[in-house]
Amino acid sequence: MKVLVTGATGYVGGRLVPRLLESGHEVRTTTTNPDKPAPWWSDRVETVRMDIADAADVDAALAGMDAVYYLVHGMGGGDDFAEKDRRAATNVARAVEAHGTSRVVYLSGIVPPADPDELSAHITSRHEVEQILAATPATTLTLRAAVLMGSGSTSFEIIRQVSERMPVQTVPTWMNSDVQPIAVVDAIEALLGALTAPVSTRSYDIGGPERMPYGDLLDRYTDITGLERPQVEVPFLPTDLVGTLVGALTDVPSSTVQALVESLHHDMVCAEEDFRADLLPTGYHLMGLDEAIRRSLADPRTEVPEDPESADPMGPMPQDPSWASGGDDQPLLAKASDAVRGVVEQVLPGRGSDRG
Repeated sequence: MKVLVTGATGYVGGRLVPRLLESGHEVRTTTTNPDKPAPWWSDRVETVRMDIADAADVDAALAGMDAVYYLVHGMGGGDDFAEKDRRAATNVARAVEAHGTSRVVYLSGIVPPADPDELSAHITSRHEVEQILAATPATTLTLRAAVLMGSGSTSFEIIRQVSERMPVQTVPTWMNSDVQPIAVVDAIEALLGALTAPVSTRSYDIGGPERMPYGDLLDRYTDITGLERPQVEVPFLPTDLVGTLVGALTDVPSSTVQALVESLHHDMVCAEEDFRADLLPTGYHLMGLDEAIRRSLADPRTEVPEDPESADPMGPMPQDPSWASGGDDQPLLAKASDAVRGVVEQVLPGRGSDRG
């Protein structure tokens, strides 16, 4: 099949493209900046310039494509991210219909069974994107994941960096909802299967073989890595304060941290697991959590593979974001100081910058 992959240089896209090529598909990828260093597999794909907010760019990129992977998400802050997501999805939907593209595969997040008014703005926006894409004549499969395990994944890097940098794990009581992590290689396999699965338009929840409270996930990480990190549950911590604290202690973009923190007000687990039968190869076994953590532990600051073609996709890859490799090297004490100032600023505006 001729397949367009949007977001191909992102964490998931950069690992999906090689699997598509390995399976014999012709791949076209998109970029907003042709001068940016190309991924290691770039000589095996066609790359076109595309701004997903530009309808003409999107229309040209989808011309001649049998299928499209929608792997872009508006994780930024500000009041207009939902409008940007809506416009991007609408542009893709119109191009899909215009060119008769037969399949759309969208990687989204778990949508908890809660009142829509209780869902975070980011979850609501992702669900809206799903609805826009599903309204096209194409067979549209939405894969909803919660926590992706793998070096370079935002979810995993938050767990890694918070565990390494905080001597005590402070978990707000509301944040200790259940999660169902999935190894990125299992998510990639499901995405690959979604390209040709003989099914109609629908969504699939995808998750690994274990579900647990988020605090237990942090404990599993520290147990496997040999870190001594006592855990304390704290009531009444506001969401924005937690997002500020975690954002300051880690190198993951703060807007992304805030979106992920907001989602943990709800259980982020599979409501159904049809993807195992519909999207995965017969006899395929999902990776257990302990193995997923161990295979994700390679330090991206020192262990980026010389030969990505044969490297473990659970580990670091050359195109992974800079914040996955230790970030700005700011000392832990300085990060903690920034975190405290950020919290003070949330509680007492104008006081967080006071140094005396």
